[in-house]
Amino acid sequence: MDGRKIRVGELAENKQGIFFAYDENYLSNYPNLSPFKLEKTTALQLAPVSPHDGLHGVFADSLPDGWGLLLQDRFFEANQLNLYQISPLDRLAFVGDTGIGALSFEPVNHQSQYEEETNLFELGRNAQQIFEGQTDEVLQTLLQAGSSGGARPKAQIFISEANPQICRTQSLPEDDAWIVKFTTKSLPLKHEEGLLEAVYLSMAQKAGLKPVKWQLLEQGQFYWIAVKRFDYVSGSLGRVHTHTLCGLLDASYRMPSIDYFGLIKATKVLCQSRVASQLQFCRAMFNLFSLNQDDHSKNWSFVQDEQGEWQPSLAYDITYSPLRHGQHSMGFRQYGKAPPLNIIQELAEVAGFNHWNEAKIAIQEVVESIADFSEIAKTFPITQQTVTKIQRHLDLAWQENKLLCS
Repeated sequence: MDGRKIRVGELAENKQGIFFAYDENYLSNYPNLSPFKLEKTTALQLAPVSPHDGLHGVFADSLPDGWGLLLQDRFFEANQLNLYQISPLDRLAFVGDTGIGALSFEPVNHQSQYEEETNLFELGRNAQQIFEGQTDEVLQTLLQAGSSGGARPKAQIFISEANPQICRTQSLPEDDAWIVKFTTKSLPLKHEEGLLEAVYLSMAQKAGLKPVKWQLLEQGQFYWIAVKRFDYVSGSLGRVHTHTLCGLLDASYRMPSIDYFGLIKATKVLCQSRVASQLQFCRAMFNLFSLNQDDHSKNWSFVQDEQGEWQPSLAYDITYSPLRHGQHSMGFRQYGKAPPLNIIQELAEVAGFNHWNEAKIAIQEVVESIADFSEIAKTFPITQQTVTKIQRHLDLAWQENKLLCS
């Protein structure tokens, strides 16, 4: 957290696969980075072939997906490298020290080592053109800013509060770290994506769900949302170790592999805290009633302090995201939507609520925050047509699940 570099161990690859070995000095002084899947030993540990393309889950967490992989591929192709010969370790070397969380990887491939400044609008315009297929040219600054997860165009940048229009891909001590999510006409909600996420983060804050901090950046007639990185320690240039649920359990986030029972059970074991488990339960109820259905296992993370204690990270990627057939990425047992009362009662028991009435009060508080959607949305420049459409869908979600509050 204080910015010191500490050798954790070594990754190596042969025909059998990718191996990791902890550094002996690290094990003597620091906690296990991935207690469910890594042994606290200096012995070689072979990564499973799947689901992370032959990487251990904790290291796969440092790789981008979707958007970031697209930028990496553009770089490799521009340098006449065959994508079929690019290994996960090559991609980690590409990430270097720009990934989310405390891990960094050496030797670093290609990255600039100076505080390159760029105009945020130019960065966003290049991202829009790439996403919409209008250009193959990738700005070097966008390449360096593309190591965060998600499929949509974004940049991982450092901004000074004094001049938010100028950003850097390498931090200065006074900077804060942000992920800026660009909008394009090709997104489901087009240029209102960031505005809707701001509304949802506002509702989540009101519900006490501890979401990420955010700000809206006005770019002419559009608004981009910037979310503050919870893994970055301003001033010290340090970072906090972060582990996604899918990385922790070596599970795929691309297909249903973990349900909400698995999430809360993992939280109980890892965090040893009933408060943490109940927070996850309330977040699950928010997703259910607000139609945040892109709730897969990479959208849940945990952070570890230097003493080895874990807690849920701030909530992120919270927005209106109905999926095909109205099914959640993370289900409630076998139910991808409209789980019956007895299933949620069982989930509440697993989360450590003393009785159902206690859980029901928590659900009602979440529902009350979502009921303010239209009022909150009116404070943002969102079209009435969009507000009306989403409110109609939220009303249907309430009708489907209202028995949970009765």
